[in-house]
Amino acid sequence: MSFARGFAAEVGKGLLNLAAGWREGILEMVTFPLFYLLIVLFMGRGQLLPDLLLPVLLGMVALTFIHEQVNRVFWSYLGDIQSGVLEQTYLTSLPSAASILGRQVAAVISALPAALAVLATGAVAVTLQGGRLPLDAQVIVPLAAIVLGTCGLALILCGLTLVFKRIEIITQLSVAVYAIVGGTLVPLAALPDPIAALSRLLVPIAPGIEAMRDILLGGHSLTALPTGWGLGWLLVQPLLLTTAGVVLFNRLEHLAKRRGTLGRH
Repeated sequence: MSFARGFAAEVGKGLLNLAAGWREGILEMVTFPLFYLLIVLFMGRGQLLPDLLLPVLLGMVALTFIHEQVNRVFWSYLGDIQSGVLEQTYLTSLPSAASILGRQVAAVISALPAALAVLATGAVAVTLQGGRLPLDAQVIVPLAAIVLGTCGLALILCGLTLVFKRIEIITQLSVAVYAIVGGTLVPLAALPDPIAALSRLLVPIAPGIEAMRDILLGGHSLTALPTGWGLGWLLVQPLLLTTAGVVLFNRLEHLAKRRGTLGRH
């Protein structure tokens, strides 16, 4: 019961923060779609080319989600550290796992509006260009892989902020890395092989984006993905990232407790 109440409280707190920042949310639901259209215009030399709208849309939806999810959960920890709330939370009997899981779920939900706004904008743009947005239930698997892998990355960054100061730049830099070499705007097959391999290995959204493009644009099945490292890696990579996130967060959390740095930043 203590775990359930703590989990529900963290989810509720995250959703209250989302509602309180509705103005910022609306702004993000406008700016991310505009950024998507500007990217397509730039890549298409001033034209919204149908050949670019769909591939870039899939990458941009994933990029928007990881940006929003990671930043929201990271800043929730940083805000609680700076205000002293996190230290007080650890003095209670609330299992830290309830707080961690609740924050992750709240961040995932809070990231959806901006990502869905990009998707809706892309669907409208594709329709106006005479095309249609393909649908296939198989994309649920790569979408779930993206969500799970992103949570693992968020745990790593949140664990780091418990121990180290001024790591905000890491979250911003990581998003820039995903945009450039994560397969979001340019397919990994077009990048040098070593960079593509590192991206598939470490970037939470890279295998999922490749799989979605294969399914929706290429008409392939999950069991016959022609690009990337196949279905096996699509399923294994997010599990490995999440396991690494849990282990690293747990160790950094214990280190912060031992040093007494949960309330100092």
